[in-house]
This record gives sequence, structure tokens and C-alpha cells, in this order.
Amino acid sequence: MLEEKNDNLQEADGGQITGAGDTFENGYIPGNKLVDNSELPEDREDITNVKETEGQMPFAPEEIVLKNKEEEHTEDENEDDDDSSDDSPEVNYEALSMEELTAELEKTTAAEKVMAVKNKVEDIKREFYSKFHDLLSEKKEEYSEQNEGSTEGFEFNFPLKKQFDDIYYQYKDKKNNHFKKMQSDLKSNLENREALIEELKNLVDSDENMKEALKHISDIRERWKNAGPIPRDKYNHVWNNFHFHMERFYDHLHMDREARDVDFKHNLEEKQKIIARVEELLDEEDIIKAFRELQSLHKMWKEEIGPVSREHREEIWNRFSDLTKQMHEKRDAHNAKLRERQEDNLKKKNEIIALINAVAAEDVNSHNGWQNQIKKIETLRNEFFNAGKVPLEVNEETWAAFKEAVRNFNSAKNAFYKEIKRSQQENLNKKQALVEQAQSLKDSEDYAATTPIMKQIQEDWKKIGHVPRKYSDSLWKDFKAACNHYFDKLHAHRDEMNKDGIEAFEKKKDYLDSLKDFELTGDHKTDLNAIKEHINNWKAIGRVPQNRRHIEGKFNKVLDGLFDQLNLSRKETEMVKFNNRLEHLAESDDSRRLENEQVFIMRKIDEVKSEILQLENNMQFISNAKADNPFIKEINKNIDRHKEELNTWKEKLTKLRNFNQEPEESKESESQEEENKDQE
Repeated sequence: MLEEKNDNLQEADGGQITGAGDTFENGYIPGNKLVDNSELPEDREDITNVKETEGQMPFAPEEIVLKNKEEEHTEDENEDDDDSSDDSPEVNYEALSMEELTAELEKTTAAEKVMAVKNKVEDIKREFYSKFHDLLSEKKEEYSEQNEGSTEGFEFNFPLKKQFDDIYYQYKDKKNNHFKKMQSDLKSNLENREALIEELKNLVDSDENMKEALKHISDIRERWKNAGPIPRDKYNHVWNNFHFHMERFYDHLHMDREARDVDFKHNLEEKQKIIARVEELLDEEDIIKAFRELQSLHKMWKEEIGPVSREHREEIWNRFSDLTKQMHEKRDAHNAKLRERQEDNLKKKNEIIALINAVAAEDVNSHNGWQNQIKKIETLRNEFFNAGKVPLEVNEETWAAFKEAVRNFNSAKNAFYKEIKRSQQENLNKKQALVEQAQSLKDSEDYAATTPIMKQIQEDWKKIGHVPRKYSDSLWKDFKAACNHYFDKLHAHRDEMNKDGIEAFEKKKDYLDSLKDFELTGDHKTDLNAIKEHINNWKAIGRVPQNRRHIEGKFNKVLDGLFDQLNLSRKETEMVKFNNRLEHLAESDDSRRLENEQVFIMRKIDEVKSEILQLENNMQFISNAKADNPFIKEINKNIDRHKEELNTWKEKLTKLRNFNQEPEESKESESQEEENKDQE
């Protein structure tokens, strides 16, 4: 039999076609190397006439070699990159959740051809584990925050991962079983083909009559056709052996030349039909479709059609070889254009990856900003997926760079929202504390002490930022209910307290109207006592609500008019008005207003003193002037007026200080009386 080193069958994806003279006769082997004929088999005398035309195809159709070998992705992967099974890396698995990835894995691994989905399965696994590790890191970080930075004792049970792993390991078992079966089948098919070669060899050397021999050879050829694939490294050696002995058989048919010629004629016609079809395929616009059919025609040429007469062998083979070469050249031109498009696509995708990295590197510090960034990335992702295929050798590298760029963006985005989540959790804790405080104070009846606190709680609430959306509505509802409950009670209490005030307001309004008819008698003492009586009557009516205190101003205005009509000194008028003002301030129960009044009087005293001092200093500059000088008289008059005003302000201050002491003494007296009662 032929030895394996005599293999000159080349690949079907564009290997160089050798000349008809490069046969075993002159020691040809692949790579254009020559060997010494002494290295050929012992039956050299039988193979010197075997031409390349029938026994030595210049290339081996991949459809034959790789038939049913899914691990090589069948002939599609080797025929044309545009029709390969390498589309799977561009499926957008990153957009799927872990639950969706698990469902996708289960659906994908249910396919009958385990090797056809190998890449998809690995991509799904890679993306699932990437998301799982991100989740694991997040859970570990949360555990660390809750345990003062320690991760000791951290455990994370994730049932979905177990479900995913179970599906994946079932697929691995299925794939391993597929490999074992395939290896077993290849070995069995090899043994079967070797047995057929041995059977063919024995048939050639036997004395079987021609009729039975032709019937036998037909059966061998049919069984050879259906024998199935064998290990690739054995293919050419076994194939050449089979065809060598097949031609030996036909060479021995000279005893029944008529039967042999009939068979040769039939084979020639069939091969001419194949050549005619190949000529038609050269005009086929779909290069991929044409090349696939060419593969099938090569299979028919080798598997289904026997040899032709020696005179036609080289001619018909050269014609078939030339047509095949033209088809390869046409396919190469197509692939060159395809390669050019893929290079352009690669450039586009690299630009998109650079843009994604640029977007990921931008400093964004707001939710709206990140939403805009997400829209940009989504647009770029769609552009990437629509950009088309890239050269096969950089496909995975480009896909990995794209995923890395998107992952970097997602990491920055997740870090921002993780910080937002942490901040919102802190805000939630603060607002929950305010809700608890408001609820604890809502039933308080100490309105003077509680009202400022409740108002401060509301101010603090406004300063706190957002909380997680799922708590926002319920938290606000609880806070609002507690505040409304308290302030509704406060308003009800004030309304109750204001009943007397409203009645006092109505009475004061009527009293104010009655003063329009009041007229002074002209007697100073009588009129002064009458005015004081009106003041006392006014006070006796009682206090009015804060929002109706304007009526007090109207009454004071009436008093000012009456005092102006009295023949009182300026000082007396001022002191009467001041006494009335003091009593009015005392009714307000606001010590700060009395304190402010005292500060105001002290400031006025300082201002008047300063004015007097300035006038006296001015007098020193004109000491030589006569006393009856009008200018000197005016200055002295001003000094006297300011001194009188100073005395009035001092008297007011004394009056105010005495007024402040009286309530304190009254309180001490009341306290002493209570202590005496307790002792009794």
C-alpha cells in the first residue's frame, strides 16, 4: 500500500493546484519536495502509471474531510468568513440579567449539535461569571461596612449560580461524550476503510470472473462511499491507497474490454456533466453558494464516479482543475473585498471603543448627567453592533476591548449610584429619626416649648436630601401626619384662647368709635384724669389677638391727639405717653421688647450727651463773642433744649428699670407666700 509520506492532497480553501506531471512517477510530495524513488513502496511497478488525474486529487474537499465534525464548525467556517459561525461573540449578552443568561444557557445547550453552540455557551458563561463576581464584590463590601471593615466569616449563597453551573456541567458532559463517540466512530470508520482497501486489493489479485468482479467492485465502491469520516491525518494516505488499487482493478479489465469501456464511457459522461456545471457556477453571483456546490461536486467526482479511460484522464482532469482554480481565484477576489470591508468595520469599531472609553472617563456628578451618559453609551453600543464583522483573527480581541470599555463605564456608573444609594440610606436614617421625634411630640400640650422644636424639625427635614424611592412616600406620609396632628391641636388651642381676644377686639373697636365724641373741658386736671380713665378702661377690656394688634396703634394715635390739646409741658406729655407704652409692652409678655426699649433709651441718652458735648466744644471756639450775640444765644438755647431732653430720657430709663423690678419683686412675694403655705 501507499505510505503516508506520499500525501499530496492539499486543503480545499485555496491550496495551489499542481501540474499534471507532478505525480508519484517523479517522486512528488507536498511542498514541491522531491524524494528518491527508492523510498517508494515495494509495489512501485504498479503505481508508476497512476496519474494525478484520478488517484491524486490536488486538494481534498473539506466537506469530505470534516463531514460531521462539529468541533471544526463544519465546512462553513473554512469556506467563507462571511458565512462562518463566529457571529455568536456579538450577541449582546451583557444586556441580559443573570436570570436571563441562565435561561439562555439552558435554551442554547438543548441544541443537538453540541459543538455548533460551543462559542455561545462560553460567552454566556463568561458574562454570567462577570456579573456574579460583581454581585459578590458588592455583597462583600456591604458585609464589610456592617462589620467595621472585616470580611471574616463572609458567606454568600446564590441559588441561581448553582442552577447555572448544573446546566453548564451537563453541557460539558454532553460535549465530552460527543468527543468520545466521535473518536470511536473515526477509529471504526478507519478500520472499515482499511478493510475495504484490503478487500479491493484481494479482488484485483483474484481469479474471479469479470461479471462477478464488476458486481463486487460496485459493492465496494458503495460501501466506501458510506464508510464515514476518518482521522484527518490518515485521510490522504487511505484515499490514495484506495484509488491506486481501484485503477489497478480497471487496468486488469483488458480481458473484458467491452464492459470496461462501457463503464469508462459512463464515468466520462458524468464527469463532463460536473465540468459543465462548474462552468455555470463561474457565472453564479453568489460566490459562497457556488463554492459550496463546488465542494459537493468534488465529493461526487471522488466518491461516486469511477475512473475514465487513460486517454481522457489527464485532459478531463486538467479541465476540471482549471475550472476549480478559476473558482478559487473568484472566491479569493471576493474574500479580498470582504477583507477590505472588514478592515473598515474594524476601524469603525475601534473608534467606537475609543468614544466609549472617553465617555467613561468623563467626570459626572448628577443623576441627570449619568442618564445622558447612559443614552450616549446605548447609542454607541448600537453603532458597534451594526458596524458589521471584523477580520476573524482580531474578532475576539475587538469584542474583548468593547466589553472592557463598556464594563469600565458600568463600573463608574455603578460606583456613582452606589454612593447615591449610601447617601440616600443615610438620609433615610435621618428622616426616620425626625419622624420618630415628631411622633413623640405630636400629643404634647406644652405648646410654648414644643412649637419651636416642631418648627425646627420641619426645617431639618427640608435640608435632608433624597431617600430611596420605595420609602419616600410612606416616610413623608408619616412625617406629615405627625406634624399636622400637632399643629392642628395648636391651632385649636389658639382658637380657644383667642375667643376672649376677639371679644376684646370688638369691644375696643366700639370704644374707639365712642372716643370720637369725647371732648376736653379745658380744665387741665379734669381733662388729664379723664384721659387716664380712658386709658384704664381700654386696658380693662383685655388683650386682643396678635393679628389684630393694629387697633392699639389707632388708640395711641387718638391719645396723642388728646395730649396735644392739653396744656402740658413737653416733658409731661412725653412721660404720660411713655407710661402708656410701658404698660402696653408689659401686656405682650415679651421681655425682649422691654430689653430692646431699654437699649434704645440708653442709646438716645448717649446721642444727646454727645450733641451737648459738641455744642459746648463749639462755644469754646467763640469765647470772645458777646453774650447777646444771636449765634451764642441760639447755641445756648440748643444746649438747654438738649439738657431738658436728656433729663426726660434719663427719667424714662429710671421708670423702665423700676418697672422691670416690680414684676420680679411680685414673683418673689408670690413664691414666698407659697413656701409659707407649704410650711403651714
